[in-house]
Amino acid sequence: MYSKFIVANWKMHKTISEALSFIDDFIPMVKDIKDREIGIAPTFLCIASVGKAIKDTNIKLCAQNAFYENKGAYTGEISPSMLKDAGVEYVIIGHSERRKYFNETDEVINKKIDACVKEDLNVIFCIGETLEERQKDKTTEILKTQIIKGLDKINSPETLTIAYEPVWAIGTGVVATESQIAEAHSFIRNQLREIYGKVADKIRILYGGSVTPENIKTIMTIDNVDGVLVGGASLDPVKFAKIVKYEF
Repeated sequence: MYSKFIVANWKMHKTISEALSFIDDFIPMVKDIKDREIGIAPTFLCIASVGKAIKDTNIKLCAQNAFYENKGAYTGEISPSMLKDAGVEYVIIGHSERRKYFNETDEVINKKIDACVKEDLNVIFCIGETLEERQKDKTTEILKTQIIKGLDKINSPETLTIAYEPVWAIGTGVVATESQIAEAHSFIRNQLREIYGKVADKIRILYGGSVTPENIKTIMTIDNVDGVLVGGASLDPVKFAKIVKYEF
């Protein structure tokens, strides 16, 4: 059985010195954790420094994004091969902020997933509905479309982790109810089974959206929740360590 996966998405936070200070404080707090997987996704600027600092620890180096080409005239972009060479193991693709602010479509996200898989990188594929879409009862429709288009011709389910992040719960302090999370994760699992068959049961499905030390245990008891993608609370080493060390 796979282990639970708890991932920090630092977004556009922390200078190199701030990131290294976090790591110095965080490593001793979680060094004895062996029954779950820990990931940290710093900014591109901090990847090399953080990667070096967590080498030979129980923390996986993650990236927040990747481009769909490995080289070329794409000013400002970072390729999967560059991330692989820097020691990255997981790449977050399709985060709602990428969709919203940078107009990433399902088709672009699919190309990014494909490019990462070809470089033997693991992908944390983010999906989720907006508040307006939920209010119009379009949640399952949106999730199904994102899954089908995002995973089109992606034939390596063993490299995938799915992160369900209701957009209306990200950074707002609002957490989806237990029933809302359970319903969404169950739907996602079934959609994955339609694509990949029984192997879909080995794909981890994370929840993301205002996860805190106070609600982590409740979230992790919900069926089909195999971990969490943590934003704001992951910026504090003490808070994130408490999330990582939640008790079953």
